[in-house]
Amino acid sequence: MSLQRLRTFIEVYRQRSISNAARSLNLTQPAVSQHISGLEVAIGRKLFEREPRGVLPTLAADELAADLGDKLDSAEAALSSAKARSVELTGALRIIGHGDFLAEVLTARLQPLLEAGVRVRLHKGDRELITNMLLEGHCDLGICAYPTSDKRLRCELIRNERVMAVASPAVAKKIADAPDFRKALAAEPLLAYDLELSLIDNWLSKNKVDLSPMNPALIGQDLRSLRILLCNNFGWTALPEYLCAEHIANGQLAEIPAHEGSTNLGYYLVWTPSALRQPRVAHARKELLEQLRDSAA
Repeated sequence: MSLQRLRTFIEVYRQRSISNAARSLNLTQPAVSQHISGLEVAIGRKLFEREPRGVLPTLAADELAADLGDKLDSAEAALSSAKARSVELTGALRIIGHGDFLAEVLTARLQPLLEAGVRVRLHKGDRELITNMLLEGHCDLGICAYPTSDKRLRCELIRNERVMAVASPAVAKKIADAPDFRKALAAEPLLAYDLELSLIDNWLSKNKVDLSPMNPALIGQDLRSLRILLCNNFGWTALPEYLCAEHIANGQLAEIPAHEGSTNLGYYLVWTPSALRQPRVAHARKELLEQLRDSAA
């Protein structure tokens, strides 16, 4: 039973599609179909049922996938890492993530990769775009403020950031000194990342403050844009510590009192198992995991 057939099986199983697996593996659709047929002959059981929009795994396929688990991915990642140590690391590495994190955290940790000859291309995106760009093969690695729930992806926690409510010192003092904290907070313009308000909702919930309904004055999917307005004495928001610690230290921003405490936000490195077959991607993943964990510590 060849490694190539097993690799093809795993990709079809994850993608639920012959054509998508062929594209991911850089094979033709007939070649993928032949690999699956050969594997079915070898084990004596049918692995997939064809459907109008893809394939449906059989019980035999579920059992085989469970037996393989991540062993094949781990073996291929180890081989790629070994190859990366013995060949020149060339080619472009495409990384997608939240723009503010890429600029203020990731970029400073890219120098070892750049010095090793890896050309890096950074792309900005939200959670949905990060997932789609990875699955479609347009990017190699992603950094997302949410753990992935898609079984075709893998992720690992690289940073756990404290999240605090912040405003300019003048606005923060006005809120803190007000006789009614909730009303004072509601009276100030709210700045947010998106309409889900997850960072803000989590902080409000932790501190037992109900501001519903909330209608943000500004939605901006780069948290640095919110920070600019805050420093100009406009509004309040909740920010990860890496975006506001320096500004609090130099007096441009101040933390709004958290009566029950701050919250936390995890950042994750995300990839598809098939991407690790490329030596530069396997090497970059290992390097970034080390660099970003060290910076968080």
